[in-house]
Amino acid sequence: RRTQLVSKGFLLFSYRVDLQDSIKPRKVEFRSLNFNNTLHWQPGTAREARDTVYFVQYKIASFLLFLHRYGQSTWQNKPDCWGIQNHVCDLTNETSDIQEPYYGRVKAASAGVYSSWSLSCRFTPWRETVIGPPTLAVVHSSKSIILKLQAPRSPYKRKRGSKIPMTNYYDLLYQVFVINNLLDKQHKVLVYEGKHKVIKIEDLRPGVSYCIMAKTYVPMLDRSSAYSSKHCTMLQ
Repeated sequence: RRTQLVSKGFLLFSYRVDLQDSIKPRKVEFRSLNFNNTLHWQPGTAREARDTVYFVQYKIASFLLFLHRYGQSTWQNKPDCWGIQNHVCDLTNETSDIQEPYYGRVKAASAGVYSSWSLSCRFTPWRETVIGPPTLAVVHSSKSIILKLQAPRSPYKRKRGSKIPMTNYYDLLYQVFVINNLLDKQHKVLVYEGKHKVIKIEDLRPGVSYCIMAKTYVPMLDRSSAYSSKHCTMLQ
């Protein structure tokens, strides 16, 4: 009888260990667009049960914080992401000091069994956020196109409530491209690079359809955004 009890206990222990390993979240990573910083993960190798929930913590990874015991050097719970079924957690407000490095970690629970923590790579918002393209407004006359550009905005707000543009955090340049649809829709010509928000594109042919696209470019990081949405117009 004792042997049977030991055997059952071992099997139960083995089952719990296997379940802990199989529900452990995988591929924990930060994703960031214009400082909208979210932590993402994938379910463990086990087929995800309906009762599987996840728990998220974060912390600042600064070496100076560790040395001086100042600020958040320990893991902090994210209350809105505690016992959730989603595979994403918004940590924008918790990672608002954009020059600081952060870590995030996630654990799972299912059938009363908790996995160990899965850790993200180190994440520094200023270095790693993806900067979006500018928004465009296009006005055309007989032989020119006037383009109005607006930088993407961060989620962080001024005292009056307006969102702070990304130009407050980076030395951004605008890159403007023109596609002459008469020639080749794939051929984009760079017609402007600089900081002006209003640009006049001249010497265009009437009766020809042109499409305008733009990017933001960060010289310090040598990084370009994706293209903006395409604005097409035909000059009269």
